Amino acid sequence: MVSVTHAISQGDTAPPIELLAAGLDEVERGRIEAALDWIATLYEGKALGTGESTWTHAIGAALISASLRLDVETRLAALLFAVWDMLEHPGEELGKRFGPAVAGLVHGLHRLNGLRVITRMTATASAPEIRAQNEVLRKMLLAMVEDIRVVLVRLASRTQTLRYYADQPANQPAAGCIEIARESLDIYAPLANRLGVWQIKWELEDLSFRFIEPETYKRIARMLDERRVEREQFIHDAIERLANELAAAGVKAEISGRPKHIYSIYNKMRKKRLDFSQVFDIRALRVLVGEIKDCYTVLGVVHQIWQPIPKEFDDYITKPKGNNYQSLHTAVLAGDGRALEVQIRTQAMHKHAELGVAAHWRYKEGARSGSDYDEKIALLRKLLSWRDEVADAAHWAEQYKRASLDDTLYVLTPQGRVVDLPRGATPVDFAYRLHTDLGHHCRGAKIDGHLVPLNTALENGQTVEIVAAKEGGPSRDWLDPRQAYVATSRARSKIRQYFAQLDEEELLARGRSFVTREMQRDGHAQANIDGLAERLGFRNAEALFLAAGRGEVGPRALQVALREGAAPPAEPAAETGFVVGRSRSGDNSDKILIVGVGKLMTSLSRCCKPAPPDAIEGFVTRGRGISIHRIDCGDFQQLARAHPERVIAAEWGEQGADSRDALYQVDINVQAGDRQGLLRDISDVLSREKLNVIAVNSLTKKGTAYMRFTMEVRGIKQVQRAITLIREVPGVIDAQRR
Repeated sequence: MVSVTHAISQGDTAPPIELLAAGLDEVERGRIEAALDWIATLYEGKALGTGESTWTHAIGAALISASLRLDVETRLAALLFAVWDMLEHPGEELGKRFGPAVAGLVHGLHRLNGLRVITRMTATASAPEIRAQNEVLRKMLLAMVEDIRVVLVRLASRTQTLRYYADQPANQPAAGCIEIARESLDIYAPLANRLGVWQIKWELEDLSFRFIEPETYKRIARMLDERRVEREQFIHDAIERLANELAAAGVKAEISGRPKHIYSIYNKMRKKRLDFSQVFDIRALRVLVGEIKDCYTVLGVVHQIWQPIPKEFDDYITKPKGNNYQSLHTAVLAGDGRALEVQIRTQAMHKHAELGVAAHWRYKEGARSGSDYDEKIALLRKLLSWRDEVADAAHWAEQYKRASLDDTLYVLTPQGRVVDLPRGATPVDFAYRLHTDLGHHCRGAKIDGHLVPLNTALENGQTVEIVAAKEGGPSRDWLDPRQAYVATSRARSKIRQYFAQLDEEELLARGRSFVTREMQRDGHAQANIDGLAERLGFRNAEALFLAAGRGEVGPRALQVALREGAAPPAEPAAETGFVVGRSRSGDNSDKILIVGVGKLMTSLSRCCKPAPPDAIEGFVTRGRGISIHRIDCGDFQQLARAHPERVIAAEWGEQGADSRDALYQVDINVQAGDRQGLLRDISDVLSREKLNVIAVNSLTKKGTAYMRFTMEVRGIKQVQRAITLIREVPGVIDAQRR
């Protein structure tokens, strides 16, 4: 065969086709041979970054996949792992040669390979906040693939890499082996553990530990090797003795020695601060029985023939672990005085511990139980064990689809940090997840180097970069659910907080400007503002500014309070300002002037902004004088219905010569088709009418501009004329007083 020829020419032995195709039929075996022929040419002379030849790595990964009894498509993907970057149209060519399923698996491997630098950087980082992302990375590896077989091939590939490193001369360590070993120990070994691929898990851990802690590894290996023959004989004798005793007690049981791995021994020594001789489960038995009552019978027999070690018994049947793991654990002193660990459980408990939601890895790694993610992992692990029992390929594919981890997506920052977000999240959600200020200043985003709209839905494995401005804030459009800018409650909450704070700051600025202007106008620019606030019933100047910004404190109330603080009130010289009656009877015989008389405070209501000659009435507030409203004001009508006893009649006083300069604030609402120069044209109209505009608010929705102009006028005639002229501006749909 061509593949054999190329293998020999490259200095490799021919691939063991019997092992690669073990358990496959003749048609599937032919597909393996076809793949070997094809990649022999493609891989000739090629090597990986580790120094291993691409051909050798492909064969090794495929053999590991075959040892796991994975299907032909998975073994083909392992052989073809490197071809994606070698072809001009890889998806199309792989699909034609080996089918779309194999093409999909190879593409998935290609995507996972793109994470190698990221995972390695995270695994070798020392900062706790970065190392904490290992769990997120493990989930990301699963979430990035629709078919879990891609992850299995990735695990086989990593195992092959570590085997290659282990075969190198001890005095010539391969470049980068420490980093890859650390990555394997932190990310890939726990991932293999979660998927139930125990033989891969132990090998990854032991090989990684060999490079990370070479001296410790050698010391433990030497101690194990020194006692290997003795240990194996001891286990054999212990099994035989226990089997005889259980048979005499009428208990049917399966007894086996439980192999201990170097990294597992090291972990126990490190966590419990034990010496090698103190590790009880160097020699260990596992006993599987049919019923729960048999577990306790076996326990009694074990404690009868061997001496139990105090405080080394755990009953996880009566009191299961938080993840529902059940078993009896005990440690005893055997005939030679050394420790022996014994685990006792039913077949059902063993199956549940190996495959169920309360998987063995969860109590080993200290994970919490009950999450939906854990349940999906349990389903994936069951799929691995069911592989040989499922004959219907469509059913197998549907089971994989059900196990898809589709409720969370994982994306990367340009620096390699992994960020988990709910599916449907956008770059805006990503920005707020990183930092609130970054979210506020977000103006654009790049996904994998390409600019995208901010409402683009993110996908697994993408690298997201935020384009931020130095100033400014979020857009109110981001809160519109129809435009789908944000999907997370965190981002939505931060945006709302921003605008709430902004509105308060605007009110403070507006109120401060208003109070300062009125103080200057009344000749009290040097007055004590804190004293003024106290006279008006506010706890401090800031509270006064907020009230003034909301329109709760008017100019006349300020004038009264300022003059009250400056000198005793003088008798009124003329009827100016408001004239208020004490009742609604229409009897004006007891009229009093507001300004300077009886320390009576009044203010123009901010909600309706009355101005002469509007029909008005007053409402007695608690501690803030009388608020003057237009009769047709909706807020006033509600107050009048709720508290009719606090409504008093009011009318405009006669306009004297000194009142001709009195100014009143009014609002005009304008609706217009949005266009360039619209605001300028309306402002020109108001300027020609010599109206002082003190505030403008504008919002555009779907091409329509909604504007509100707050201006100072001497009377309603000025307002009516301004409205007539604004309606003549091109594009204006409507203009009216608020």
